[in-house]
Amino acid sequence: MERARTERSRPDGSRRIGPYHLITRLDPSGPGQPPVPVRRFIGRSADGDRTVLISAPLDGADPGRFLAEADAGCRLLGPWVLPVAELAAPSETPWYASPYLPVLPLPVALAVHGGPLPERTVRALGAALAETLTGAHAIGITHAGLSPASVLLAWDGPRLTCFGAVRTAAPDGEQRTGLPGLEPGSLAPEQASGGRPRPPGDIYGLGAVLAYAATGHSVPDSAELPESLRSLVARCLARDAAARPTAPEVLRALPGASSTPMATVLDSAGALLGPGWLPSRVVAAMARQSAEVLAAEVSTPISRTARI
Repeated sequence: MERARTERSRPDGSRRIGPYHLITRLDPSGPGQPPVPVRRFIGRSADGDRTVLISAPLDGADPGRFLAEADAGCRLLGPWVLPVAELAAPSETPWYASPYLPVLPLPVALAVHGGPLPERTVRALGAALAETLTGAHAIGITHAGLSPASVLLAWDGPRLTCFGAVRTAAPDGEQRTGLPGLEPGSLAPEQASGGRPRPPGDIYGLGAVLAYAATGHSVPDSAELPESLRSLVARCLARDAAARPTAPEVLRALPGASSTPMATVLDSAGALLGPGWLPSRVVAAMARQSAEVLAAEVSTPISRTARI
């Protein structure tokens, strides 16, 4: 029922969320795909002036909490965050929009590449995410939703999305294991049991993302990981929250990351995100997506390209 209210059909067969015509779904669906905590689409305004990435809650998620978390996400700034630029009005069914740029969800990037990503890519990804968490935790923000699906890869670096997915799925005090959209390997034990999301839970999610990027599994065997990442990932995935490193410690521990003082930490991923940080197949897939989006007509029925 919620899905039918959120995505409105037009007489021409197209679909909309808020003022935006949907062009295509961002995430693939089906068996074997990691859970995605929101529904994400590429959309365009009716006048064609704005192309955006649109996020809407899953069926069964708390719509009020979804909007509250999206609003809180407006405070999360930095080069590796996909900014929340527009929110649904309180009277509307919930959605939020971000400026469009060619991006691939991390699981899609692995599929396009044909397996785990190169170690340089994994280190650059980890450095950028650790920078973002450092800034967020310093101002009292917990992401509460870090997982492989929450990370999008762009040509110049990753973008973090899906703010507050854990809190949207279920309130504090309720078991969250097995809930739709939450990837179990990325969910810290204290959050799975209903605990309030805190920074150590983000670090657990970061460890799961690094493991996934390097092996294709969010909870891999240690031997699968590159030797230089094994100790760090194991610490991030410690069941005891107190045993996990902080975000600045993760950044300093990543091979090749800068050891600059924390006052300049937001510049420290740059050296890892230069030309060649992404595999060529991933870059080519982004270019194809960009061309397809530019060529899309908003009035064209999209039922074959975005199964909703």
